Amino acid sequence: MDPVTISDLVIKFQETSQEFKTDYLIGQGAFGKVYKAHRKDNPTKFVAIKHMNSVREGMGIPQDAYREIKVLKEISRFPHENIVTLERVFMNPRGAGDAPGLSLVYDYAEHDLGEIIRHHRKSSMRMEIRMIKSIIWQLLKGVQFLHENWIMHRDLKPQNILVTDSGDQPGTVKIADFGLARLFQDPLRSLAADGDVCTIWYRAPELLLGAAHYTRAVDIWSIGCVFAELIIARAIFQGIEVKKKHAVQADQLKKIFRVLGKPTVEQWPDVVHLIFHNEIAAWPNSEFEFCLPQLLKIDRNSALCDVLLHLLEYDPKQRYTAEQALQHRWFSEAPEPHQNVFLRPNGQLYKYPARLPAQDNQAAGQKRANESNAVDARLKKGKVV
Repeated sequence: MDPVTISDLVIKFQETSQEFKTDYLIGQGAFGKVYKAHRKDNPTKFVAIKHMNSVREGMGIPQDAYREIKVLKEISRFPHENIVTLERVFMNPRGAGDAPGLSLVYDYAEHDLGEIIRHHRKSSMRMEIRMIKSIIWQLLKGVQFLHENWIMHRDLKPQNILVTDSGDQPGTVKIADFGLARLFQDPLRSLAADGDVCTIWYRAPELLLGAAHYTRAVDIWSIGCVFAELIIARAIFQGIEVKKKHAVQADQLKKIFRVLGKPTVEQWPDVVHLIFHNEIAAWPNSEFEFCLPQLLKIDRNSALCDVLLHLLEYDPKQRYTAEQALQHRWFSEAPEPHQNVFLRPNGQLYKYPARLPAQDNQAAGQKRANESNAVDARLKKGKVV
């Protein structure tokens, strides 16, 4: 993709407004806000519109937006069913706030794995194996496609994995949010120059130990973490992140070691070359024991446990590729995965609660400020609150 400038991406806002009608806010974060919208000429055709944080004059396009546009434009020539489709990019006069900002239009998915997992956790109901298998199978197919096209996602987690519930292909997994994605064929600079990648609970051990160079295997580790989370309905490695730059993520590493055991040099020969190896070498081995099967309540000798351990292999050189994982015997065992992840073995469909409108943090903050000002005003007047 050629260098992108704002003028290259501008489509008249009036034209876009005539085509789409915003329904409600469905998510927000450091990047901006995401809205559900529909086409005015077809109210049953939904899209997701991501309004990026405002672009300051002379500052150019935010790096995460540039990455996302670059990657999705790169693969749009050969669309894949398990990757979100970027339909349009335009300049919104208001962006996510009151200043101009980029807006990206995607195909819409009714659910994300984060909310599906949360539903199972609240209901204390384990997800059926067929659904887990179907989700992981489709996720691996999407990641295989990315890796074959020299793209690392670098932020796979439940919230970035969507699932459709309508249209021509209900129950289809779609990988989203490419703000940290990177083309890794002949990079112009070290991958480590991009800083921290992957949300900490899903970050591979080589990254946690300060690897200056890493491979697409970091995505496979993240899939292993998501896999385990689908089984127990909570993140398996919930460490506390140290925000200080170039700091060892000791708590996260210990959370991993207490489930998988502390890695040995025999298991992972290259670990001795990583920046923080000496620090973990001093930790007593007796504090860490392998207990993954017991924690997940699965058979240690099962195909499920075997494929999961290959995804959560410490040594990135030995960790499965997406292609190897898809060829594992677990996926050919009954019940086999299905294209519709919601289809149960008895022919019925899982139904999950519809996504509710998200609360606008900015509006909520203004409301709290107004309430606080009202209280102050009453206090000044001597009124009891």
